[in-house]
Amino acid sequence: MNNETRLNVAVVGVNHKTAPVSVRERVSVRPEEQQALTSHLLKHAEEVMLLSTCNRTEVYFAGVMGDPLSAFEGAWGQPLRPYLYVHQGEAALEHLYRVSSGLDSLVLGETQIQGQVKRAWQDAHAQGSTGPLLNRAVQGALRTGKRVRSETGIADKAVSVSYAAVELARAILGDLSGKTALVVGAGETAELTLTHLRAAGVQNVTVVNRTMERAQQLAARFGGHACAYEALLEILPQADVVIASSAAPHYVLRPENVQRALAGREHPMFLIDISVPRIIDPACGAVEGAYLYNLDDLTRIVENNLAERAALVPRAEALVQDGVREYREWARMYASRELLKGVQDHYQALAREELARLGALGLDEAQRAALEAALARLSQRAAAPVLRAVKEGSLEAAFLEGDAQRVRR
Repeated sequence: MNNETRLNVAVVGVNHKTAPVSVRERVSVRPEEQQALTSHLLKHAEEVMLLSTCNRTEVYFAGVMGDPLSAFEGAWGQPLRPYLYVHQGEAALEHLYRVSSGLDSLVLGETQIQGQVKRAWQDAHAQGSTGPLLNRAVQGALRTGKRVRSETGIADKAVSVSYAAVELARAILGDLSGKTALVVGAGETAELTLTHLRAAGVQNVTVVNRTMERAQQLAARFGGHACAYEALLEILPQADVVIASSAAPHYVLRPENVQRALAGREHPMFLIDISVPRIIDPACGAVEGAYLYNLDDLTRIVENNLAERAALVPRAEALVQDGVREYREWARMYASRELLKGVQDHYQALAREELARLGALGLDEAQRAALEAALARLSQRAAAPVLRAVKEGSLEAAFLEGDAQRVRR
């Protein structure tokens, strides 16, 4: 197959780079809408898969009939052309493989998209809207995504403040299973950090907040308990991890408070002050056994980790190209098999028709067998030039590009 041969696949979509959230939410796909959208899109292609996340809505086509951009706009019934991108042929495959690998994500290398692509394919497959071309493409993209993450480590380093805090806690305290977290305040970042800490094994959670109702809500979500703000210094000695995310006109924890909390215990205390302004006295970081980090510390870690991820992109892109080449080789063999089968079936059908027509001559068994053998030889000789064209790739290219007339000729 020559390099100019174009696979008859395409992708059309919007994402965080091409459209604001006000547009993305207009084309997001709710479960109850998926069947109707798929039915409409199948009028424009033989195979269809919908991928919808908070940052992208995409339609993958195989066996495209007509303009995929018009098909997308028609499905949603609104003009979207200024926000849409379209990739066709090999560029569409590269896009799918990059998406599955996290290379096209808002957060480079993120892992959630891998599962989202898999679920999108499973849903489409269950609806019967995918066939051999898209099935193989998505399976290859998922394999490539796994290779990218395992062979480059692009997803290993934290790229969010909340997860960076968890990495630091694990580095200082070791295994977090059974550890106790104390949350001062109930801000969004504190909640995210607590989510990651709980996933890392932290079991005991205490929330202290000036508003008791909010403290109780957050504590209930993580199976913990709430305490009055005035009890902070009393419960501090029980904490392995302290998350400060509150507004206060002064420091709520000072070195003497932390020193008393650590007296008589052998294990350290990890403190994260993500408040602005800070509410933990920076001097607490000098207390023996106390490890204090603030928002700037965590942001620097995230920036360094993002830079490390970016440095891994060339290797990840090379793996994407490996995956696309594997697909093209499979597609070449698939096209050859389909064409060979089609050619052979066609000439065998012609031979059967002629045999049935000549059957009225009243031939005996020997004559019929001789005639059947002769027709088989003729059909093989007639098919030979077409089979050579298949092997040389000229008709194979027509098949992959969806040029049915060239194949029939």
